[in-house]
Amino acid sequence: MNRELIHDWNTYAEPEIPAGRKVMLNDETLRDGLQNPSVRDPSISEKIEILHLMDALGIDLVNIGLPAAGPRAFEDTVALAREIIGSRMRIRPNIGGRTHKNDIQAMIDVCDRVGQPIESAMFLGSSPIRRLVEDWSVDHLQRTTEEAVKFAASAGLPVMYVTEDTVRTDPATVVALYSTAIRAGARAIVLCDTVGHATPKGAYNLVKFVIENVVRPSGERIRVDWHGHNDRGLGVANSLAAIAAGADQVHAVALALGERVGNTPMEAMLVNLRLLGLIDRDLSRLKEYSEAVARATKTAIPANYPVVGRDAFRTQTGVHAAAIAKAYKKGDVELANAIYSGVPAHLFGLEQIIEIGPMSGRSNIVFWLEKHGVSPNDALIDRIFGAAKQSNHVLTEEEIFVLVLKAQTHETG
Repeated sequence: MNRELIHDWNTYAEPEIPAGRKVMLNDETLRDGLQNPSVRDPSISEKIEILHLMDALGIDLVNIGLPAAGPRAFEDTVALAREIIGSRMRIRPNIGGRTHKNDIQAMIDVCDRVGQPIESAMFLGSSPIRRLVEDWSVDHLQRTTEEAVKFAASAGLPVMYVTEDTVRTDPATVVALYSTAIRAGARAIVLCDTVGHATPKGAYNLVKFVIENVVRPSGERIRVDWHGHNDRGLGVANSLAAIAAGADQVHAVALALGERVGNTPMEAMLVNLRLLGLIDRDLSRLKEYSEAVARATKTAIPANYPVVGRDAFRTQTGVHAAAIAKAYKKGDVELANAIYSGVPAHLFGLEQIIEIGPMSGRSNIVFWLEKHGVSPNDALIDRIFGAAKQSNHVLTEEEIFVLVLKAQTHETG
């Protein structure tokens, strides 16, 4: 889109995240997403379908499950790992568990079954409020961390060390636990907003603090991840703030599924990273990915859900429709997708949809008829316009074609 046509206050100053900065995504749909109490745990064939769509979207990593959660969880984790390996996917798997020996052993067993090491995410509660409930001391958490990371690393597992509720944990404990994990062999660390407490400034401050006070002093090459929940509706904003502060990777979930109100939505992260110029990949199957997850988990996609919702690029409003129609008549799809939309539909394999309803003008009707191969005339437009203004809803395709048929019958009669 010609920059002279849109003055972008989002980039008026120097960008918070420089273009070209490498940002990775870890998809938690098949782990954290399935912890949502309202979803159905998909069959293994459905999980494999979703896995292939993640790979098609260029998502970097995927958590394929908690193998210690039970026999079915273990076998599904093995099957998904084998699918990634056997299909030579670009996406890389990781598996999850607590800093308990049994959970770590289950992760080791998965690696043994598939014949290669898989990055293992092991998590441990850290915040003062959690320590109070559990009667844990920081010394106890440090010992637990050291033993768990060494046990996994000695078995050849790349370790991703996770503290739960990091964003509500005091600085001294944050430094103590992550430094201990790195010394014990962890080469990726995850900072978590487990209960959705953070604001963008809080996410930025935490990531910056950990990089300056843990990662750099360690002298090791450590990947820093951000894992956010959406309880305050700030999941995407917090993730972008974490990236601005230096996070290498953010975690997200299809349709924002997850505990309580869910995690950072993967669709929104892909869209925003693409529009910020931080990723450049084919996202035309984004809606297919979202719909596959919705089917498999028995989840409804809200009509107004960004980008992949039914109404994301759909309008009945006369003023909006007229402008979009004029842009299309100029033969400029990008212009049509920008005039009343902050997200260019064509980048995601989608298009603008103009409907006819009580808020519509005659331009809606002309556009709709031409789109559906019907030649508009004044009598037909007037008939549909009158029906739309009397309606309490957007007219369905069937209702419009009935009106077309009546008009044609009237003409021939």
